[in-house]
Amino acid sequence: MSKGEKPQTNRVIDSSQASAARMYDWLLGGTENYEVDRAACGELLTIAPSTQQLARNNRAFLRRVVRFLAAEKGITQFLDHGSGLPTQDNVHQIAQGITPAARVAYIDNDPMVLAHARTHLDDNENTMVVDCDMRLTDDIRNATSGFFDWGQPVAALFVSVLHCLPDADDGTDPGALIRTVSEQLAPGSYMVVCQLVSDDPAVRDGVTNLMGRATGGNWGRVRQPHEVARYFDSLEIVDPPGLVDVIDWLPDATPQPPHMRPPDWVEWGGVGRVPARS
Repeated sequence: MSKGEKPQTNRVIDSSQASAARMYDWLLGGTENYEVDRAACGELLTIAPSTQQLARNNRAFLRRVVRFLAAEKGITQFLDHGSGLPTQDNVHQIAQGITPAARVAYIDNDPMVLAHARTHLDDNENTMVVDCDMRLTDDIRNATSGFFDWGQPVAALFVSVLHCLPDADDGTDPGALIRTVSEQLAPGSYMVVCQLVSDDPAVRDGVTNLMGRATGGNWGRVRQPHEVARYFDSLEIVDPPGLVDVIDWLPDATPQPPHMRPPDWVEWGGVGRVPARS
């Protein structure tokens, strides 16, 4: 796919089962969703009532972290895995607001996300969309080879997507994926990683079972913080703030103290820098 090329997928959008991307769109107040997505969100909210606020907190984290990387770390190349449907405050809008020449590649294989991209990104030559499963890292690297300078730092974003990936023994589980991508990046690159976690096994199992059923198996599982922390083993964690509930990651305003927050689940993670290789 050449510079600025947009996806031309003709795959049919399946409105008979829920999509995590469309559910997230509904939770953020969007309109790119179907009744099946809204029904699944209704069930989800009975298990984890704070889900809608959590989605908004996550989007605010994305805005902050892209601003931080663009303005404070000088990153001009962003690789957004599982980009989703929101029409406002997308990565390219934030990054290009700081550096107009910043380049953003969005990775997704949801047909509705791809159709949305054709509509909204046609006039932006510093963006591209790769129709690809995020686990196919070599395909993504090849597709962006004429768009990114892979010898220079890249920010690889995995914001609220790794819970969509199941555990596996074939190198496609979230931890292995993070290691593979970090090994492909130039030193001085950054990995932004967060996913849904809960200390409550009833929430973990309830949401995992619901989402697996609602999405036709296109889901992984809700994990625990210590599992997500292992994703950063080979990275230099940006600290402060370290690995945290994302509302505590360099917040614009003082967030609620922990004892006043909902107890069901949170989006948890942080930012890691790819170190120099010996």
